[in-house]
Amino acid sequence: MASDAWQRDAFESSLLAVSDHTRAAYRRDVAAFVEWTNRLGLHGPAEVDRKVLRRYVSSLSTRRYARRTIARKAAALRRYFGWATRAGVVTADPAAGLSVPGGSGRLPRVLRDDELTVLLDEPRPAVSDDPPAIRLRDDAVLEVLYGSGLRVGELCGLRPADVALDEASVRVWGKGGKQRRVPLSDPAVHALGAWLAQGRAAMAGPDSPDDAVFLNRAGHRLSPRDVRRIVDRRAATPTHPHALRHTYATHLLDGGADLRAVQELLGHSDLATTQHYTHVSKERLRSVLHATHPRA
Repeated sequence: MASDAWQRDAFESSLLAVSDHTRAAYRRDVAAFVEWTNRLGLHGPAEVDRKVLRRYVSSLSTRRYARRTIARKAAALRRYFGWATRAGVVTADPAAGLSVPGGSGRLPRVLRDDELTVLLDEPRPAVSDDPPAIRLRDDAVLEVLYGSGLRVGELCGLRPADVALDEASVRVWGKGGKQRRVPLSDPAVHALGAWLAQGRAAMAGPDSPDDAVFLNRAGHRLSPRDVRRIVDRRAATPTHPHALRHTYATHLLDGGADLRAVQELLGHSDLATTQHYTHVSKERLRSVLHATHPRA
């Protein structure tokens, strides 16, 4: 088959709803798989079946890749072959339901109350000296990430037309171009309103996009890298922005929220993805029990 049988450029062009970091990871993971199949004498996706994929995943385990890395590589292949099936590159999806070997996986980190306080309410002294517009923007970014559980890419993609402060909600474009309406917490409404009314104009320049809610210091649309910098500056301990989404979901479940409601709020297409947070929540409750009960 022709060397472009994999149509990797077309696949990468289809990744519209993922971050630049995720897109680059998918590109590397698919390229590594293609190189591996070449050594088997396979020359295109049509020659790949489920047995080949399972053999590849097994080889990753044999080469002592971390389970998290294997899971990411499997996710990249599911994404690729899902696209290839829809695009007619292959007639059937051999990666549907492709899973990784079992084992102990690391639970998502859930922020402690004191960590949230530093992030949201009591910034460190160096942060308190930020210009007012920067402080307003960072407050709004963090309140929306924690108060609504948005993915970082979803937050960066927000447009003014997506924000309905009077309804305390935002319209979000999630993975796969799926749209959902997400409620805003009261602190998020206040912080976002203050940023839009007072801060954004102070940071906007002649080349600033009109369709971006959040701007960086250069007046351009806020990027996922910019968000990571904001969290790094505000957090008391090293914290990934996605931890705010983990914390949001876990706090909802701890408070008795229905699993399917949380699934809808997070924009998960598969309930099994949301169920992962129930394990996190149970682990938190178990930790509380052991730390506080005299006979635990």
